Amino acid sequence: MNTLLINIFCSLLVFSAAYRWFLKPHLPRLDMRVVVIPLLLLQAMRHLGLMFLTTGVTSTAMPQQFAIPAAAGDFLAGILAFTAAVLLHRKHAWGAPMAWVFSGVGIADLAMAVVLSRLYSAADFMGGAYWIPGFWVPMLIVAHLAIIDTLRLHARHARDRIAGEQAGQHPRPA
Repeated sequence: MNTLLINIFCSLLVFSAAYRWFLKPHLPRLDMRVVVIPLLLLQAMRHLGLMFLTTGVTSTAMPQQFAIPAAAGDFLAGILAFTAAVLLHRKHAWGAPMAWVFSGVGIADLAMAVVLSRLYSAADFMGGAYWIPGFWVPMLIVAHLAIIDTLRLHARHARDRIAGEQAGQHPRPA
């Protein structure tokens, strides 16, 4: 029995239920920034992936072919997430595009880490970092979905508003 896979599945189930039941129904009524900025700040904590390089947290036998790319990818994703959060907070025109860039990089990083983890059996060497794939990664995946859903909904509302203005209609409140 693979307890890590069970933990990942159960965490995905719980975080998905929380998103679908409590946040997703309210997305059309919420300002994009109110939803996306906190999720980006959560994602900015991905600097914690650096613990894959920390002896004592992980086994000294942790495969570096997994640890180095996973730690570097998480660190980069965290920097991009924080940058996007700052830009959105300041209502900068590059805020939403940076959130999209972060989402692409962040999802690619998670996918790469999963593949490398399986290739190099990294789960066997996680030690104290076991909570990252068992709890943190499922939460980040659901947060990515929430960010993307929100950005898409915001973009659709913006297109509808522009189309309405071009057609001579009064714009709807966002």
